[in-house]
Formats: sequence, C-alpha cells, structure tokens
Amino acid sequence: MKRIATVFAWIVLVTTSQAQVRQEEEIRKDSTHALREVSVFGQQGKAIVPSQRLNGQQLESLSAFSVADAIRYFSGVQLKDYGGVGGLKTVDIRSMGTHHMGVFYDGIQLGNAQNGQIDLGKFSLDNVEEISLYNGQKSEIFQSAKDYGSSGTIYIRTRRPRFAEGKSYNVKATYKTGSFGLVNPSVLWEQQWTPRISSSLSGEFVTATGKYPFRYRRVLSNGTVAWDTTATRQNGDIQSLRLEGAVFGKMDKGVWTAKAYYYDSERGLPGAIVNNVWKREQRQWDRNFFTQASLKRFESENYEWQVNAKYARDFMHYLNPDTTLLYINNHFTQREAYVSTAHHVTLTPQWDVNLSADYQWNTLDADLKNFVEPQRHTLFVALASTYELWRFRLMGSLLGTHVFEQVKREGARKPDNQIQYTPALFATCYPLRGNKDLSLRAFYKRIFRMPTFNDLYYTDIGNVALKPEFTTQYNLGLFYQHEWARGLFRHFETKVDGYFNKVDNKIIAVPKGNGQYRWMMMNLGYVEIRGIDVTAQTVLRPHRDWMLNLCANYTYQKAQDFSDPTDNDPVMGTYGGQIAYIPWHSGSLTTHLEWAVRSRGKHIGNLGLNYSYIYTGERYHVSANIPANHEEPWYTSDLGISYDFRLQRLPVEKIRLSLECNNLFDQQYDVVLNYPMPGRNWKVTLKIDV
Repeated sequence: MKRIATVFAWIVLVTTSQAQVRQEEEIRKDSTHALREVSVFGQQGKAIVPSQRLNGQQLESLSAFSVADAIRYFSGVQLKDYGGVGGLKTVDIRSMGTHHMGVFYDGIQLGNAQNGQIDLGKFSLDNVEEISLYNGQKSEIFQSAKDYGSSGTIYIRTRRPRFAEGKSYNVKATYKTGSFGLVNPSVLWEQQWTPRISSSLSGEFVTATGKYPFRYRRVLSNGTVAWDTTATRQNGDIQSLRLEGAVFGKMDKGVWTAKAYYYDSERGLPGAIVNNVWKREQRQWDRNFFTQASLKRFESENYEWQVNAKYARDFMHYLNPDTTLLYINNHFTQREAYVSTAHHVTLTPQWDVNLSADYQWNTLDADLKNFVEPQRHTLFVALASTYELWRFRLMGSLLGTHVFEQVKREGARKPDNQIQYTPALFATCYPLRGNKDLSLRAFYKRIFRMPTFNDLYYTDIGNVALKPEFTTQYNLGLFYQHEWARGLFRHFETKVDGYFNKVDNKIIAVPKGNGQYRWMMMNLGYVEIRGIDVTAQTVLRPHRDWMLNLCANYTYQKAQDFSDPTDNDPVMGTYGGQIAYIPWHSGSLTTHLEWAVRSRGKHIGNLGLNYSYIYTGERYHVSANIPANHEEPWYTSDLGISYDFRLQRLPVEKIRLSLECNNLFDQQYDVVLNYPMPGRNWKVTLKIDV
C-alpha cells in the first residue's frame, strides 16, 4: 500500500499548487439571510413516488463517514454493518433484501454480478452532493431502462463544479482524524477551462487500525449471564485510496459528462466472535475501476434524448489462512460493459412518453476449481408514460428484461434464458383545490432480480436451476408540506406511507449433506412484509440569527417468513416468524441548530450544533423467534459541533472546524450477531475552501 500513499501525496501536491492567490473580499454586511434555510430531509411536493433526500449542508451536519452512514437516517432502511471503519456495509429497504436495491452513481447503476451486493462503506461523502432514496422508482420517466429495474433505488450524485463570478477554480482540502487510528486526508480541485468546459479531480486516502475496545455480554433467556468480558477488536485495519476525475461540457442544445473512478483497498475482516476466538486472519483486497459517460440533447421543446455508456472492472482477492476452518485463497475479476439510450417525447402539455433500451454484458473469472467462467448478456427495454388529469398525476411503465447466459467450460450446464415483463403503476392526487400542499399517493410495482454468479456457479454451492426472485409492492401514503415567509415556523412537512410487499422464490442457502460446512442455494423462500413509514420535519427561526432543523423518522415492519408451511414447530419452527434482523420498530431523530455569529454588526461565521439519535428495536437473528435467538434493542447518540469562518489575512473562502462524538453514551451493541460495534469514539475535521 506504499504506492497508494505515494500517489495520493502526488495528487495533493499537484492540486494545491493550482490554487492561485485570491484577492480578499469584504465580509458581507449585516443580513438577515446569513443562515441557510435548508431542511434535513426533503421531498419534492409534486413527486409521484415517495422519496427521501440528503444534500449539501444536510450531509455535513450528520455524523456520517460514508454513504452507508448517511442512509441510516432514512425511514424504512435496515443497514447491515459489520463494524469498524473498513467493515462491510450493505443496505436493505423495506425488508426485501439487499439484492433488490439499485445503487446509481451519477445516473448510472453500480453493478456487482458476482454477489449482487454493493458495499456502500466504500463511497465517501467528501465529493457527494446529494443522496436520494426511492421506493419503487423515480418520478421522472426520462431515464434509462435499468432505472425501472429495482424494487428500490439509491441515487448518489457527486459534486458538479460551480464557480463564483470572476473565478475559474475551486479547491477544497479536508483532513479528518479520530479514534481507531483514523487518518483521512482528501482534496478536490475544480477548474473552468472555457465557458463551456470544466473539470474536477478528487482524491482521498484512508488508513485506520480499526482497533476498538468492546464489552461482550450474553444473557440467557432465564436471566443467567452466560459470559461477560471485555476485549479489543482485532484485524479491522484498512488502507484505501479513491481517485475520481470528471469533465463536464455544455452544448447549444445539451450537456455531456465523462467520469473515471478508481478505488484500491486492503483491509482485514475481523470476523465473528465465536468459540472464544477473538482474532481472525482473513483479509480482502479490492481494486475497482470504472469509466462512464453521458450525453443529453434537447432537440426541441417536445423531444429530448440521452445516451449513457460505462465500462467497469472489479478485482477482489480474498484470503483465509486459517486451516482449522478452511484455507481459502481466491481471486475474482468481474467485467461489465453497458450502453443505454432513452427518448422522451411530450405529446401534449399533459402527456409525456419515454422509450429507453439498455444493453449490459457481465463476465466473471475466478481461480476456483472447475469454475465455468460465465457471461451474461442482458437487454432491458422500458416504455413509460405520465399523464396529468385534473388533480391527478399518473405514471405507468412496462419493463421487458431479456437475459442470455453463456459458460466457457465445455459440458457445463447453464441456466435457462429469461424473458420477463414487469409492470408498474404510480398515482398522486391533490385533493385541495388550488393548493398542492397535500397530496395522496399510491403505487404498485412488480420486479425481479436474477440469481448472482455466486448463486449459480460457486463451486459445490451454486445451483444453475435457480429461478429469479420476484417482488410485488403496494404502497399507499400521503404527504403534506407548508412554508411560511415569517414567524417562528418556516417550514413543516410530514409523510406517512403504508405498504405491503411480497418476495416470491426467495433464494436461500441450505445445508448440503450431513455437515453444516457444505451449503447449496435453493428457491424456497416466500416472505410477506407489512409496514408503516412516518417522517415529520420542521424548520424554526426563533431569531434572525438562529435556525433550527428538526426531523423524526419512524418505521414499523412485520416481515414474516412463510417459506415452509411444514416448519411450524411451536419451539423451533420458522413459519410465520419475523425474518432475521428485521426489527418491528425503528426510528431516528436529527437536530441541527445554526447560529450566525456577528462581531460589531458584521457576520463573521456560522456555529452549528448537531445531534442525531438512531434506534433499532428488538429482533431475531433467525426466523425461529425463540428466546435463544432474541436480539436486544440498541440505540446510538451522536453529537457534533462545527464552526465556519474566514480569516481576512488568508486567501481562502471558508474554513470549517468540527468535532464529533459518536455513540455518545458508549452503547455496546451488535448490528449483526457476534460483530460488536464501536463504543464512544471521536472525530476531528478541518476543511479549507480556496
């Protein structure tokens, strides 16, 4: 990893050398608009599909290190976190499974044909401008066919260069340090080359020991303490480098973007605390690269089109040197090529139509014995339309998915080709005449996901006879928002959604043979999920120099496993039980207080105080809901303070200092059984904008 540190140091040197000395400007005089009125969680009032958003100052105010940490504050989301700075972090929305979440990075989906999971802990917030989450799909129909192909979607939008008048560059340098040996410098350089062409280059380096103390305590169902000890989490170290560059262009009737992304990491996998084993030796190396481009043209007021293209190469090396378990030293390389085109036509002022077609090619190479080296060709075709009638807005879509599989090893069996057509229908109504503050929403969507390459082909585990998983979603909700120009209350909104989801042909792993060390994949699962999501948010301005944001989220879910009707034993049966790791109750509370600091009547900076609270209720780690499998509720409280200011003697636009205390009350908890999470920890951040 020495080459990583060397490359990063070179980037910092080159980038900072581009910063020209900026002439000082006077600090603006007294203004009642010194504070930015932003909401912590926003939603477009006209959107057909319920959505949740975090952007700009909102992301800075949260105690979040990665995209995964920020998404914890959305309602209806379950995050699987295996602990530490470099621990695997995946997200599940409304209990349908991680594989049913589509993650889009600047409008193009991130792929993982090998295991279908996107590790959101890899994606830093330093270059992210907005994160949005949709149940079902986006309200916009002008999008690629793959945007219609997931049960839920997360959109990560990185920062696009914006330049003040008379300025042709921006530089932002950030340095974070804190508990567990964290050292995290990053730098962003944005340059305007011509009035129509600009670029950005960002780099980030992360290193941490990952060692943290924890208390490991287990109480039996009869109240007896089975064990109670303290130890230090081992083998959670990480070193990673992220490099990202993009070029942005404008045309007379369009815009285009080209981007390249590289991520290189080495990390330890701390493993589960079982059988009195406190340290694991497993390690993982990742090298991820992709380049993508997008072109959007506006031919007329009634017609626009776009083209997206991407190539990705992901390498993973997994090592388990522990021969007492099973020695594993595997290397995987997956490649993806993708191209998409979409055409949007406005037929009438009330009626829009979009037709999009995507092609995707995936392949996986591995040094496994008898590995078949699969290739997958997938064609997506989507037809979507929106129509406005009186107080109603309707959107319907039909997605056709054609999957063709090939294997290189002669004589190896491959799964049947798949041709599936899946519909979706969304509607919103504004019941108040002349007022769109209140809206009622409903949607239905059916979608499927193909088995991953690991599901199908992993040696001695895969099952080529697997069928796709299908999800069916029903949602009914309301949204209300109102703005005030003056007074204490400036903004209020609330959103309530009730939903019913079904997952058919759920792919699960079952023991193979007499031992528990051999497994195979099968279609045995059927799950029903009923739930309610509630969000309430308000912005208060008690004084011209004070602004307070408050947001609360609550989720109730009853997610039952109906896979096997014969497995109904009253003691050990799983039929009808709450599925693993899904709490009945969960929620979060976030507050952000900002004060415009003045000296002799001049605005000299902003002082921010942030508090966030996350609660996850009782749950079970398997679908057999018996006391032995019960997991206690857990909560965390995070507190942060920040100060934004300028120094007239320095050629900088803004300096930001922040101090965060995460898990303020030192709660000892596991998100995943036997993977203890960190207790109280600290982080200090210095940001300089030039």
